[in-house]
Amino acid sequence: MRDEFRAELQTVSQLLVDMAGGIRAAMRQATRALLTADRKSAEIVIARDAEIDGLYRDVEERVCELLARQAPVASDLRAVITALHVAADLERMGDLADHVAKTALRRHPSPAVPAELRPIFTDMAEIADRMAGKIASVLADPDADLAAELDRDDDAMDDLHRSLFGVLLDDAWPYGVETAIDATLLGRFYERFADHAVNAGEHVVYLVTGEPV
Repeated sequence: MRDEFRAELQTVSQLLVDMAGGIRAAMRQATRALLTADRKSAEIVIARDAEIDGLYRDVEERVCELLARQAPVASDLRAVITALHVAADLERMGDLADHVAKTALRRHPSPAVPAELRPIFTDMAEIADRMAGKIASVLADPDADLAAELDRDDDAMDDLHRSLFGVLLDDAWPYGVETAIDATLLGRFYERFADHAVNAGEHVVYLVTGEPV
């Protein structure tokens, strides 16, 4: 019974790693679509969001089966519950990448982000990519120290988010209300992507240490 539980838990862990890789690729492509008006990249992200959702449902079903059939306790129960929480955060990160892609597609063939804002969004995308990479790493090989780094990465994302508002609220903003609204929402998408990465990292810290963050 124990070997069966471990095998099933390993399957769940691999599904989470696959989800993390998928959302990292999705945000990369969504950013490319956003900054270069790449319609094909946007469409790929939107189409593949269903794959991430499918992985999430698979994790949910497997976790429910583990709880029902194996009745895990102590560290085993912690691992199962952590998987469920992490999957929910990853699914939401995939949705946020999808939102970025849809914004890019809506403004196509024009870039959704004016030139003045591209450096900020480029930096936000780099942080988002780094955080998604760390999530994939700690899910493949749980590491509390690496997971804890996500909080510092999120601080950098928050700084960029504030910088974005500084540009948008400046009296010299020349692009009108619609572009400002798009930029505001896009900034929120990246900021929330980072927040969910932090949440996932905190769940990994809890898994490793047994102490809530």
